[in-house]
Amino acid sequence: QVQLVESGGGLVQAGGSLRLSCVVSGRTFSSGVMGWFRQAQGKEREFVAAINRSGGVDYADSVKGRFTISRDNAKNTVYLRMNSLTPEDTAVYYCAARQGWRVTPNPQQYDYWGQGTQVTVSS
Repeated sequence: QVQLVESGGGLVQAGGSLRLSCVVSGRTFSSGVMGWFRQAQGKEREFVAAINRSGGVDYADSVKGRFTISRDNAKNTVYLRMNSLTPEDTAVYYCAARQGWRVTPNPQQYDYWGQGTQVTVSS
């Protein structure tokens, strides 16, 4: 059974930064895509960023230039560095994983999900 555990969320002022982490356990993803999604209250879950094992990445337009996704394959961990945060970034952030190599923003194509970590940005 695959488990994804996120950490690093919290309360930050607008303009501040946070780094989220997600550790994958139970199965080693020798090849796979890791992604971050978020869901604000009353809204649908949306894509934030994704990265494959080779370092290929994709970002939502709303976070390009502010967020950076990275991964440490030896540690089965993916990170999301978030800079210049705004109140519009407030949401529960979810880590997700899928097999294969193709980076995709479609949440339905991800096989495993974490429980989420809350990020709140105050104005």
